[in-house]
Amino acid sequence: MPGHWSRRQVVQGAGAVGLGLMVGCGRLPWQAPPKIARIGILIPYVADSRVSQELIQSFGAGLHEFGYVAGQNVILEYRFSHEQEERFPDLAAELVRLPVDVIVAEKHPAIRAAKQATSTIPVVMSAHADPVGAGVVASLARPGGNVTGLSSSAATLAGKRLELLQQVSPGISRVAFLRDNSSALAQRPSQRILEELEIAARVLGLGVLSLDVRAPADFAPAFEAALRERADALYVLGDPLTLNQRSRVADFIAENRLPAVFVEKSWVYAGGLMSYGPDYTALYRRAAYYVDRILKGARPADLPVEQPREFESVINLKTAQALGLTIPHHVLLQATEVIQ
Repeated sequence: MPGHWSRRQVVQGAGAVGLGLMVGCGRLPWQAPPKIARIGILIPYVADSRVSQELIQSFGAGLHEFGYVAGQNVILEYRFSHEQEERFPDLAAELVRLPVDVIVAEKHPAIRAAKQATSTIPVVMSAHADPVGAGVVASLARPGGNVTGLSSSAATLAGKRLELLQQVSPGISRVAFLRDNSSALAQRPSQRILEELEIAARVLGLGVLSLDVRAPADFAPAFEAALRERADALYVLGDPLTLNQRSRVADFIAENRLPAVFVEKSWVYAGGLMSYGPDYTALYRRAAYYVDRILKGARPADLPVEQPREFESVINLKTAQALGLTIPHHVLLQATEVIQ
């Protein structure tokens, strides 16, 4: 940001008037104009969706806290994959060509694409389920390389989701866990969640059925297995493969009147019953802190990765009514958002 210069005139005559105008604008004629930072943001959702707009607003508010105003001292280059992860390499390459000073990215496909596109431009993770296991950073304390930011993983979340699901639908006995098992990278976080679910299920007296999918063709057999094994509730992750098949998952849930809990609220906005997880708007707001530090000279390798501090619960009452469920009053009071 330019400094403030006094308007006092020290030279008389017409020349002094010209110099006074230049000084009043905050810049002397021999000074270069202040650099405007350019930030690229990779978002895995549809551009005009409610979730995307909330994340954009939150990131902008976070930047504003550090003195950045879009169009004045920062340019924001948003790129949306529209829930198609295969688009990220081209979108990341486009941001690198501009070029941008920093790339902000959510979820592994976007972060991986950014990391592969550049080893010099800093990359800030706005959310990653398992950055160490995925090899994106060396460790949370010392990331190394050009990537740092925020993890979306926290202990006990799986158990909390299962507990909430039982509270809103106390008659359930077996929960089907729909997870992407297409690669070792996808298996690591989902396996950890499955283990947490099984521990929590034993305490709650529930059974857990793992529905592994590796490709779109696997969803129909997985749904058939859920019905055959008498699963009466569903636990859905927010992995790219499942997001890509969201309409099929939603149709299966609606047709079989299954209560379901989701990791992300975008599913609840689309008609799902409930979600519990990190507050992604808070993560995006916090990502602005990392961007500010980097623009002021900090190295990503030296900025520790943070885990989520704020969580949210979203409930869709319209869906609950369609399922014949009455949401307990204490669950409604704990919800951060209730959709009528």
